[in-house]
Amino acid sequence: MTRDEPEAEATAPDGEDEWQLYATAGYAAAEDPWDDLVVVEEKSSEDEEWFDGDDFESNGQTVDWDSPPCPSPLGIAHMIRIGTCDHCLHRVGGRRTEVTGAAGGASLRAESLARDKELSSFEAPELCPLCENLFEDVDNIVERITEQTGELDHGSLQIGVHVPKDLIQEEDRIRTRHGATGSRPLKASFSDAVQSGVRSRMAGIEFVKERPDLMILIDCLTLRVDVDIRPVFIYGRYRKLGRGIPQTRWPCRACRGRAEGCESCSGTGLQYPDSVQDLIGEPFRLALSADDTSFHGMGREDIDVRCLGRGRPFVLELKRPHIRRTDLDEIVAAVNANSAEKIEISDLRWSNRSEVSRVKETRSEKSYTIRFRIEDPPEESTIIESISSLSGVTLEQQTPKRVSHRRADKKRKRKVVSIDKIFVEDNEVQFSVRCEAGTYVKELVHSDEGRTVPSVTSVLERACEVIWLDVEDIHAD
Repeated sequence: MTRDEPEAEATAPDGEDEWQLYATAGYAAAEDPWDDLVVVEEKSSEDEEWFDGDDFESNGQTVDWDSPPCPSPLGIAHMIRIGTCDHCLHRVGGRRTEVTGAAGGASLRAESLARDKELSSFEAPELCPLCENLFEDVDNIVERITEQTGELDHGSLQIGVHVPKDLIQEEDRIRTRHGATGSRPLKASFSDAVQSGVRSRMAGIEFVKERPDLMILIDCLTLRVDVDIRPVFIYGRYRKLGRGIPQTRWPCRACRGRAEGCESCSGTGLQYPDSVQDLIGEPFRLALSADDTSFHGMGREDIDVRCLGRGRPFVLELKRPHIRRTDLDEIVAAVNANSAEKIEISDLRWSNRSEVSRVKETRSEKSYTIRFRIEDPPEESTIIESISSLSGVTLEQQTPKRVSHRRADKKRKRKVVSIDKIFVEDNEVQFSVRCEAGTYVKELVHSDEGRTVPSVTSVLERACEVIWLDVEDIHAD
């Protein structure tokens, strides 16, 4: 037998399948591969228990979640089965009734019970699944609001409600699935119920979404009611007629403004007894029975600088005022009389918080008059010509040393719009200057050791010492 000839002995015996010849090569097995399977008896479909995670049991019976939504009669019946209170039944039922609120829900309940006698067998759970009986506390909350606001001067309110997150989520899940389309959510409905109760107890009250006199904050978990008295704002202009008066309160350096003060400040907690803020604010605080004041000026002048002309615009904020209106003219007269030779106010009117931002952010040009002393002064003509050359120039000013502890050390460019009214008397010079907002005018004269370029000192090539500085006008409006 040659290599290319097939082996005769390899031929399979009669009656035997050819594939069995490969059994010794591992391609076939002696044992049945299915022998290890376990036969499982099929369970009857009658014994199966199906649960989709949304079953709701009430009074020992499973409620059908697949009922149609309200306002269908079956939808309202379903809401009754799961224990919805009358108030929630009315707000999610989507049906018009002669009365609203709990009374309207009671009428819907009566109609459903008349249609389906079996509904009466469903006993309501202790808590409504949509509100957890929150609406039962409306009268209690209204009573608290009335008590806490009774002695406060107000004409408008805003209601703020805090509802636990899990209750909101559960209420939204049930309402969106089974309530009528467009039905009011819990938070808005509860706020409406409180507003309705307050209106019935307090005549002439307006509920607003912006700038209320009082903000009523309700915590639905603890039923706590807080009244936030919104501040009152007054716009005006002030003229500072004396020097040595800061614009706002200056805490004592020794005790840092502690309430009890120290010997250094005579128990006041203030470095300076007077400030523009208190000279103006205290009469208003007393007139409006406010707790405190905040002062917002359009920029500020140094403590040793007067502010003349039309005055500097400001907004006075009175915090937690128990009285919200007063005669502004009477207060103006009282301030100007009590603070003669210190400050003077004018152009007062009622304002709002948005004007605080406008006043503080406005960057207007300002006019000043400054007087300084020259060491070894040159000829008068030279002085006038040298100072006049600075009119129209752009200064490069590095943060002055006197304010470097509270402001970033950087260089700023500020324009000198004009210089005029130059007056020379012996070794003293006086002139008026109009410049861009944010210009350090004292440094324009003495240069602050070269930190302002150019300066009067640099053009005169002589040391200059500022005697006084006045703000003549703030070109804001």
